[in-house]
Order: sequence, then C-alpha cells, then structure tokens
Amino acid sequence: MSMLSRKAEDYLEAIYNIAERKGYAQIKDIASELQITPPSVTEMMGKLAKKGLVHYEKYSAVKLTEKGREIAKTIKTRHDTFTTFLEIILVPNRIAEKDACELEHHLNPKTIEQFSRFVEFVKDAPLYPKWLNHFKEFCETGVHPACKKE
Repeated sequence: MSMLSRKAEDYLEAIYNIAERKGYAQIKDIASELQITPPSVTEMMGKLAKKGLVHYEKYSAVKLTEKGREIAKTIKTRHDTFTTFLEIILVPNRIAEKDACELEHHLNPKTIEQFSRFVEFVKDAPLYPKWLNHFKEFCETGVHPACKKE
C-alpha cells in the first residue's frame, strides 16, 4: 500500500463509493460524503491528481486512475472487513461503520490480514457458529453459557 495520509485515503474511498453508486463523483458529492466544504475537496483533488490517483478537471466529474482505484478498493475492502467483524461481535451497524473508519487506517497489514481471515472463516461457516450464539447470550445476560447452573 502506498504511503498516503488517512485524509487522502478517506477521499479515495469516498470517490470509489460514490462512483460505485452513481457512476461518477462530483466535488459536491465528495464534500457531502465526507461532510466537508467543496473548496477543501478541490484542494485535495489537486494533490491526488499530482500523485496520479485521480483525473480531475474543474467543473467535471472526478475519476480514479487505475492506481487510485486499486488503492481505493483496498481501503474499501479493509473498511468492509472491519465493519463485518464489528457486526459479528454485535456492535450496532452505525457504530461499526464509524469505528471501521478508524481501524482501517491504523493497523499493521498482518493484523488486517488476520481480521480478514477471521471474518471469512465466520462467514463461510456452513452453520451459524454455536460460539457466536453463546457470545450473544453472554452479551445479553452477562453470564457465560458454560457457567450456567442447570
């Protein structure tokens, strides 16, 4: 992965997400998605264009270059992995989405890989894992199911 700032990664991910939904991303769309001002977006587009990550011309849609798209896709995959992991451990979606944004930028690639493997392992299980039901019960009652007196 390239050495981009968290902010630059957030922009690339936002452009990627918007383009996936709409087919294109405009400055106002990016500003809205990131809850910032259009002039801030315009400034960052210039920086990302200089790095060869976006095609940007004033008053037209922003497009990711092949390199920019590759990086954005990686960031999106990390985000989705962390969101799914947090939802597996019963974090509400809204919080999981927000916290995934924090996690996706700060962890070692090996740690990210293990999170990804864990999520894949759980999602690919032929049956809903019994231990997840036990965890859910523990979260609801505060008592480990193995410690309940029958």
